[in-house]
Formats: sequence, C-alpha cells, structure tokens
Amino acid sequence: MAKYGEGDKRWIVEERPDGANVHNWHWAETDCLEWSRNLFSKHLSNLTILDGEGNLYVKTKKVEKVEGEAYVNVRKGKIIPGYEISLALSWEGEAKDSEGTSLLKAEGLVEIPYISDENAGEDPEFKVSVKDEGPIGKTLKDAVFAKGKRLILDKVRVFEETMAKGGPAKDELEVKKVAPKAQPGSNSNSNSNSAAAASSGTAAAAAAVANSAAKPKEEAKKKKKEGFKTITMTEKFSCRAKDLYEILMDENRWKGFTQSNARISKEVGGEFSIFDGSVTGVNVELQEAKLIVQKWRFGSWPDGIQSTVRLTLEEPEPGVTIVKLTHIDVPEEDRYGNSTVVENTERGWRDLIFHKIRAVFGFGI
Repeated sequence: MAKYGEGDKRWIVEERPDGANVHNWHWAETDCLEWSRNLFSKHLSNLTILDGEGNLYVKTKKVEKVEGEAYVNVRKGKIIPGYEISLALSWEGEAKDSEGTSLLKAEGLVEIPYISDENAGEDPEFKVSVKDEGPIGKTLKDAVFAKGKRLILDKVRVFEETMAKGGPAKDELEVKKVAPKAQPGSNSNSNSNSAAAASSGTAAAAAAVANSAAKPKEEAKKKKKEGFKTITMTEKFSCRAKDLYEILMDENRWKGFTQSNARISKEVGGEFSIFDGSVTGVNVELQEAKLIVQKWRFGSWPDGIQSTVRLTLEEPEPGVTIVKLTHIDVPEEDRYGNSTVVENTERGWRDLIFHKIRAVFGFGI
C-alpha cells in the first residue's frame, strides 16, 4: 500500500513525455467563442440582401455582437459540440424612386437571440429592427426579414455544421494523431521472418476458415441497429391513469404544459405534431388509460429515421399512476453530426414532459 501523501505507481496515469493525448482518450475541451465571432464576421459582413429589386438596396454591415458560450469536447476521437450564442448584426438600406433618386437611407439591426446545439437544424428566433419607423423605413425592415432571413440563417447553418465537425479543434485533432511506432525486432534478419511466416501458415489458414464461418454472425450483430440507443424511464404521478392518458393525448393540454403548438390525433394511424412541429409522428397502438405506442421523429434527425415510443400506464392503487417509457431507435447523431441526441431526448422527456405535467397539473408525489 502506498504511504500517505504518495501515489501507488500502479494506479497513476502519467503524462506522456511528448504531451500527446493518444487517441484523445482524455477529455479535451476547446473554447470556440472567439473562433465563432470570426466565423460569423467572415460570413455575415457586407452580405448583399437586395440589389435594386423593387428599387431597394440592402446589405449587412458587420457583426456587432456574438455572446454566450461555444466549445468542442473531444474524447476517444468523438466530437461533442456545445454552444448557446446570441448574435446581432447591423444592416443598412436605401429606397429609391423609379428615376434613381434616393427616398430614404436607413439602418437597423438583425438579432438572433438564441443559437443552441440543442436546436441545431431548426430555425431560431429572428428579429429585425430599424431606426426610422416611417413607412419607407418599415418597407426596408420588412424586406430584410423577407429576403434576408433565409440568407442569414443559411450562414448560421454553416456554423452549426462546422461545429459538428469539430470547429477549430478539427485541425488540432489531425495534428495530434500519433503515428504507430515500429515494432521491436522489425529489423531482424529475413531468414527468421521467413521461418516464422512458414510455421504460422497452417495456423493462418485455419484462422481464415474460422473467420469466414464467423463473419455472417458478426455481420448479423452489426446490422442490429448500430448508431441507435434505447431510452427507458419510470415515473410516478399522483393522479388516475385515465387523467394522465388524456393529458398525453390531448393537444390543448399539450399546448398548456409545453407552451408550444401541438396537433394530436386520438385515432390509431392518426398523425401528431408537437413542440411547434419539432417532433412529428403517427399513433401505432392506443389503449385508453393503459398504453400509447407511437412513431416519433425529430426534424433534426437524418432523413428516413423514425423511433418508437412505448408508454405503459399502471395504477397500482387509486390515485397513483406509474408510467414506464421505452423509447427505442434513437439515433446517436443528428443530421449535422451532433452527438448529443440521446442525452437531449432523455432530458426532454424528463424536464419538458414529465416534470412539466407534475408542475402544471399538480400531479407530484
């Protein structure tokens, strides 16, 4: 046993002499806020929005503000981006008459108050303001919103996709890759190598036969939904099972406890859309007060991917309901390469659905 104040060398992970984080086994975090400012400035400064259409001339000036946090975590070569950013950029515009005479020059701001890794792929809130609120100023402001929104949000999407690939840490990852070392004894004479190769020939042939026989089994295992996870949760509520079932299947109550738009069919085969359309799906099986089975899909997931949600409701005693959630085939990554899908989905069930139902309807235990 090591003495007090000393470490047992068998358990100490020493720093490598070359300082390399081999295969990025340890957490490596890169602050990306300043890099984010530079990227947004590069893509959003002096961006032409209108160049004479309707006698309007509008362009962005410069990025005025990028605040919040942005970072990339890397472990075992896996990239995990995180960011919560507010962005503001200035714009200028001019309206002319049919003869080219200037009617008004105006300035304003475009604000995107919340750009987050959790909402990557979705359109964030987009605000436009103008200093001159007269009729022509309002026309210029409306033009920035109508013509500039998609243009600017496409640049935000570039930021999201670049962060998903590692942002400023991507090049660093390439540099830090450690080249494999030559094996000891690799320069031994060729005769001994030839002898070793000959003696291992029979064993290699046998191994090849065994491997070919095992391959179908291995491939069958691989086909077993690689890149997908299952979420399971058990929650207890102080209410009748029929009341909780009704809340989960009623679009008006969904709107109430989530504070977002919802459309929910109560029929098997019927479609639903919740959280302002971020989640869509179809009812597969419904048993009142007992079971809800649905196909779920998030808008940020890769095309063609659907998960299955199974909610069983049990009432062991009157006024106490236990909900068991099984959410299968949740992809590990979204279409932009963000690898926080499972974590965000689990947190959404817990914080945005189950906890909100308890808080709004008073069903806490």
